[in-house]
Amino acid sequence: MTATAIQNAKPWYREPWPWLLMILPATSVVVGLAFAWTAVVTSDGLVTEDYYKQGQMVGETLVQSRRATELGIAAGLLLTNDNIRIRLTARQADMPMPGALLVTVSHPTRAGQDQRITLKPVGDAYVGSMQAPLSGHRLVLIEDEAKTWRLVGSVVLPAANETVIGGG
Repeated sequence: MTATAIQNAKPWYREPWPWLLMILPATSVVVGLAFAWTAVVTSDGLVTEDYYKQGQMVGETLVQSRRATELGIAAGLLLTNDNIRIRLTARQADMPMPGALLVTVSHPTRAGQDQRITLKPVGDAYVGSMQAPLSGHRLVLIEDEAKTWRLVGSVVLPAANETVIGGG
């Protein structure tokens, strides 16, 4: 190298190439730290807290679901803002209607958004209120208070019309 070339040479941090080569590793470090922060701060949340106990009760729940199918029970579900209304029908007109319905409206992946509601009969339907308006996909479990039968279905909210669950 000549003396003028050495004098005209810039220090490494004034050259663009080292910075361009460092951008990709630096970006991946920043993105990795952002993902790590998100993983630590947000809660995964179990779908249910007592998953082991519920796993053992699978046989019992299958019997309850079969019982609802045998009876031909159907539920017309209407969710409006913070109210829930269920119109219950059965294949046999003389089937005694329960004194109350136990309803669980659950989010498929977020246990914190699940709601358990007891509905009381009002006229020809069972009515109750929920904590907050719901939106998106929800799983609905309807049981009589003695837990002899159960209906399970899904609904996408908000729904303008009544959603029918069961009726097997």
